[in-house]
Amino acid sequence: MMHEVEVIKANRKISDRTSGKITDILRVAPYARVSTDSEEQLNSYKSQVAYYTDLVEKRKDWELADIYADEAITGTQVTKRENFQRMINDCIDGKIDMIITKSISRFARNTLDTLKYVRMLKERNIAVLFEDENINTMTMDGELLLVILSSVAQQEVENISANVKKGLKMKMKRGELVGFQSCLGYDYDPTDKSISINEAEAIVVQYIYDRYIDGAGAYVIAKELTKLGYKTKYGNTEWHDTAVLGIIKNEKYKGDFTMQE
Repeated sequence: MMHEVEVIKANRKISDRTSGKITDILRVAPYARVSTDSEEQLNSYKSQVAYYTDLVEKRKDWELADIYADEAITGTQVTKRENFQRMINDCIDGKIDMIITKSISRFARNTLDTLKYVRMLKERNIAVLFEDENINTMTMDGELLLVILSSVAQQEVENISANVKKGLKMKMKRGELVGFQSCLGYDYDPTDKSISINEAEAIVVQYIYDRYIDGAGAYVIAKELTKLGYKTKYGNTEWHDTAVLGIIKNEKYKGDFTMQE
């Protein structure tokens, strides 16, 4: 569990937005992100938060504005990163003087987004410090280097994505199951990758198909399942027509397992 970070409000402004004059204390905002929900990556996320907390505390000329961190979500779309957007909003509100992040790929995953936010922040006299690339956007000469590095970062992401897709296809060729864990009526053992029928859940699936063959619609079936107290795969007793339709349209119930359509 991530430790709570005490936010210390700045006693004085770091920079005069009109004259550009810099004072001796920076309100620093570290940004950390991991892109998967695996235990290893979540531990990495916690390590990043601890690292940046310690880093800021060691500097007498820095004070912590806040720590912004996104976890267990993809980084390819900035709009999904809630804490990133919160950080940008705080920059616009004048609460931050410098952002610290591990690398360009941690800050934004494509050239367009990188340049958009760096330019916007630079106009407000807010620096972004990329540790791996050793770039401070307030002191760098032009944007050419940033364009090159962010392009490289984007290429790295695309390579990782291609490798993941290749790995999934190799699993499929070997007959290994991908994405089967939440299928009502079946239990999946990730250890030996075997499937077994869940008798209690199978009754619900049979009921759905029997009622559908009788002419009942998904909305009616959902109401009946809720009234009967049947549970969904996630243990909910309230059913919706979308859940019923998802089962009716699922090709697995006729013995097929379609992948990579």
